[in-house]
Amino acid sequence: MSTLKISDADWAILKVKLRRKYNHLSEEDLAYHTGDEEQLFAKLSKRLRRNKEYILFTLAKELKNLESNSL
Repeated sequence: MSTLKISDADWAILKVKLRRKYNHLSEEDLAYHTGDEEQLFAKLSKRLRRNKEYILFTLAKELKNLESNSL
């Protein structure tokens, strides 16, 4: 189980950033509700062809600086 928790409000911002960087992600790929972190990580890992650690690192990094326009 992951220690990374993402609120729905934070996800709204992260979702925009991810869509900007990975424009092939669909709305379904980015579907998320608080508490479904593991499902989100698995979906992103599969669609981005990256391991879970990369997904966790990327999301954690962005959670620290939500105001930034970069990803």
